[in-house]
Amino acid sequence: MKTAIVTGAGKGIGQALTRRLINLDYKVYGLSRSFDVSADLGSDSVLPGSDQGRFIAVTCDLLDTSDLIRKIEAIIQEEPRIDLLVNNAGVGFFGPHEQLTVQRIQTMTRTNLEVPLILAKLLLRPLKDSQGTILSISSAAARKISTHGCAYAATKAGLAHFSASLFEEIRKAGVKVVTLLPDMTESHFYDKLDFTYAQESDAYILADQVADALEYVLQADRNLVVEELVLRPQKNRIIRKKPQT
Repeated sequence: MKTAIVTGAGKGIGQALTRRLINLDYKVYGLSRSFDVSADLGSDSVLPGSDQGRFIAVTCDLLDTSDLIRKIEAIIQEEPRIDLLVNNAGVGFFGPHEQLTVQRIQTMTRTNLEVPLILAKLLLRPLKDSQGTILSISSAAARKISTHGCAYAATKAGLAHFSASLFEEIRKAGVKVVTLLPDMTESHFYDKLDFTYAQESDAYILADQVADALEYVLQADRNLVVEELVLRPQKNRIIRKKPQT
């Protein structure tokens, strides 16, 4: 059985990725600030909060760097090998750049970019030993002009560039470094934003389709690295939410 660490595993895309990894016979350490105890992660998994089975919930505020380091080091000590790091956790705030608070800029920069850099540093030795994979969830916004989302797009572009550079640095060690760049995805990402995807089936992609891409990457032959994969819906239709009264 292989072992994976997934950030942002508590809901949305992270939950779909976790479910798929369990189905692929991975033991998954899921990092999140909170977990949906009603989540169905598969018949062989356990509810978050248990330390048995193929899913182990690790409650962690990723921005508490000292705690993050302690928990990753504990996993390294516990597991004889680690095969996969999935940098999924992400946050986005949107609007004219001058209207963003400094705190929100820092939160995006730290969550979307700093945390994956730290995790890669902490886990590189175990991943070299297993000739494993680092897979990061960036965004299609990283590859296009993103007005009213320039800070968010910058953090995701930074993540994609880091991944590409890291691959060149460590590819000789046999580690695969992959970036997925999904566009509008049905998830909780838009819950607190003032816009969302149009309610048409071809105007958004599904979290399970991002998991399909993950499975494709992991099932690729040893000699093949899918370095970057952009996932976009057929139509680009964004709608503004009605102000709440």
